[in-house]
Amino acid sequence: MSKKTIHNINASGFKAPNDYFKNLEDNLLTEVKLKALTNGSGFKIPKQYFELVEHQLIEKTTKVSAPKVITIFLKQNLIYASGIAAAVLILVALFFFSTKPNWNNLDAETVENYIIDENISAYEIAALLLEEDIKEEDFVNHDFKIDTIETYLLDNIDVED
Repeated sequence: MSKKTIHNINASGFKAPNDYFKNLEDNLLTEVKLKALTNGSGFKIPKQYFELVEHQLIEKTTKVSAPKVITIFLKQNLIYASGIAAAVLILVALFFFSTKPNWNNLDAETVENYIIDENISAYEIAALLLEEDIKEEDFVNHDFKIDTIETYLLDNIDVED
């Protein structure tokens, strides 16, 4: 609303409910009658309250109670301490007494099973080998015995193949 139109306002914006002024006198009289019928707020104070309250407050505030004593060696604290000690002991044992795997300790069967289970291809194995490791003599000059070949074929080849 702009300042220019403020002086043109005819209504105040406030409204009184319907029949407010007709029922006002009746409403006021009923309020006065209700107040006359009630003789107080409904709250009561015990006898000699103000005489005794000071004495009771002094008793409660000056009363010294014994402090609570908490024992150090509770069962729960003992369990926590033993759990921490066990964890530290396990960590120390893992670091000092652990044996690291060595290439000399590996079996050929373990390596073969790993290669089969992990589906490592021949190209991936060849990428790991150096040219000095691969010699032509290793592949060409083999003395296979007939018994060894027959045993291999019987163990590894099916009849259908």
